[in-house]
Amino acid sequence: MRQVIDLERVNRNAMLANIASIGGLFTLLASVLLPLFLPKTATLSAILMIVGLGVSMVGIYFANRWVRKPRPEATLEKVLKGLGDGFVLFHYPHLPTDHILLTPAGITVLETVNLDGVYSYLNGKWKESMTIGRALRYIVEEHLGNPTQSATDSAEFLQSKLAELDGLSKNIPVKSVVVFTHPAAHLDVKKPPIPVCTAEKLRKQVEIGSVKLQQSDYEKLEEYLESVTR
Repeated sequence: MRQVIDLERVNRNAMLANIASIGGLFTLLASVLLPLFLPKTATLSAILMIVGLGVSMVGIYFANRWVRKPRPEATLEKVLKGLGDGFVLFHYPHLPTDHILLTPAGITVLETVNLDGVYSYLNGKWKESMTIGRALRYIVEEHLGNPTQSATDSAEFLQSKLAELDGLSKNIPVKSVVVFTHPAAHLDVKKPPIPVCTAEKLRKQVEIGSVKLQQSDYEKLEEYLESVTR
């Protein structure tokens, strides 16, 4: 298996997250020190405090998304390592999904959730058990949302984009899987509309046998996915 990743996007977003975090902290510091030297700047100090707090929270939110390790792509690489040459893992393409796996039998959209905690799915609804730690971090972390719906929407969008490619067969299999990549994530999922698993069980989902793609279709898919990733 090989990987294709938009490192420029990853590095840019990580740098912006760090700049926002540090810039917000310096702004907060300035809001505290300014009145000590210029007592008449209380109003400006209050404004700086609000701005600094907001910028810091945005920076921490994106740092959790783009800086905190283990990152989703590293986890996916680890659990899928050893798959054959016909498997190509694309990270952060310019599509409404962050990870796509091209296989000899089609495409799998990987909707990753990099959060710790206990998550359940029943009767079409997702729930998470809110711990004190999670509650304290809730405002600066990504939220669960509805990952099964997001994965389904992403797969449908990709299917529509593939339909626009010249010379490609009409029935390219595109499926989706929700993957909880955080090692401290625990699932209680009953009858989801698409496969949902933790990272260590992902390999079973992508190794399921199927009819192989025509070589010409596979090459066109590989070329297209590379073009929207790099």
